[in-house]
Amino acid sequence: MDMLVSMLDATFRVATPLVLAGLAGLFSERSGVVDIGLEGKMLAAAFAGGSVAFIAADPWVGLLAAMLTAWGLSMVHAFACVTHNGNQMVSGMAINIVAAGITPTLASAWFHEGGRTPVLPTEGRFRPIDLPLAETVKDVPILGQLYSDVISGHTAPVYLTALIVPLVAYILYKTRFGLRLRAVGDNPHALDTAGVSVSRTRYLALSCNGLLCGMAGGYLSIAQSSGFLQDMTAGKGYLALAALIFGKWKPWPTLFACLLFAFTDALQVRLQGVALPVIGEVSVQFIQAVPYILTVLLLAGFVGKAVAPKAIGLPYVKSR
Repeated sequence: MDMLVSMLDATFRVATPLVLAGLAGLFSERSGVVDIGLEGKMLAAAFAGGSVAFIAADPWVGLLAAMLTAWGLSMVHAFACVTHNGNQMVSGMAINIVAAGITPTLASAWFHEGGRTPVLPTEGRFRPIDLPLAETVKDVPILGQLYSDVISGHTAPVYLTALIVPLVAYILYKTRFGLRLRAVGDNPHALDTAGVSVSRTRYLALSCNGLLCGMAGGYLSIAQSSGFLQDMTAGKGYLALAALIFGKWKPWPTLFACLLFAFTDALQVRLQGVALPVIGEVSVQFIQAVPYILTVLLLAGFVGKAVAPKAIGLPYVKSR
């Protein structure tokens, strides 16, 4: 039971940046704009968040800086792909390459600590929050332990993410903006004919994309870790994109896909150095590859059944 509780607790912590990045990709790709730049935006946001949180000694200020940084990169992506009808894949990859190169360079130039930011002080990072009655019900079998050790004790961004998922689902399916967002990704010409600006809708979608990516990156450096490390996203942006495809561009299935990937990531940490029945001890490198192997297998088996927005990846040229 203790191991199960530990696994579930780690799953929620690891899944948080994946969920936020997956929902960021949802806004972008539902509007018809491919975004493989999730990784770069998260990395840049992690650097900005870790740097500002260290200087200001305030995690919320750091998180705001992270969100503004990723939002700025999303606006660059929108300017290239929406305003000038540029290649969306090239623009996203450019963001990834620039972020991967500039973040350790700036960290070395500013802080002189080998491509990372200084360790954040206690007041500069998010601390775990104990929910009401967590200690009181801790000794209650199963339910009490799940509440006190799995649900309680997470940082503020984890709980915010839990609220953001139903909010995104509500926006997507119950609001006028959500209707326009889904329409612009499937038939932008029809939306334009109805008098709604395709460019404005896509810019708004990419604004939401940037803010959520910023939260994901800020969480990595201010909550999950104690500062920025070089390449600390470690492919999480690509995993989030895979979860989005596996979730068929829908909020709740994307959430479950992120939880599945996070569970395998938590599992591989606990399997390192453990002798398995019949197989024996498996090499650390293979165990670390388990989440990515699962990603490939799931996409190979299910991507054909996922129907992407019809206008995704296609620049919109206004009819004359």
